[in-house]
Amino acid sequence: MEKTDLEDLLAQYRQGETNALERIVEETRRPLYRFILGMVHDPHRADDVFQDVWLRAVRGLHRYHSQNLISWLFRIARNRVIDLSRKREADVSLQQPVGSSDGPGTLEQFVSTGDPGPHRSTGNRELAERIRKAVDALPEEQREVYLLRTEADLPFKSIALHQEVSINTALARMQYALRKLREDLAEDYEHLQTLSRTS
Repeated sequence: MEKTDLEDLLAQYRQGETNALERIVEETRRPLYRFILGMVHDPHRADDVFQDVWLRAVRGLHRYHSQNLISWLFRIARNRVIDLSRKREADVSLQQPVGSSDGPGTLEQFVSTGDPGPHRSTGNRELAERIRKAVDALPEEQREVYLLRTEADLPFKSIALHQEVSINTALARMQYALRKLREDLAEDYEHLQTLSRTS
């Protein structure tokens, strides 16, 4: 949904149309939830954080005067995840979704698409876990850009607004993240390339 549409819905909500808030929640659910899940790696915790973000957002709407509601929501989510990580160590979940990409042959697509069959499912879970660990090892700004792009499917303009940086900085952070992931997962990538040539 376009930023202006969200702002229009917010204006309607402030004028007393309560169903406008439901529409805002629905329109932002997928990118916001996927971002949170990518940060906490646990669907139950992600549900809790998602609900908490909206409770905090509704309570704080009278203070919101920005022009980018989705970035404001991501900022609340990010702060909430940081608060939680200070209280307890992050859980490891093999069910955590792995980011997807438009280009064929990426590690993300290999893990998240297709039905590889039972003889390779254990290997896929192990590969997904290695990818998750490689993503977790990225510097915070790069990890956040990577998750906002691959999990929340946000355009770089929105990511830049969220991080309060230029689009070029957001793009550079994504490039650094991808380069680091390629280095850390080089053996896996080579193995997958070999498999795709022989199948």
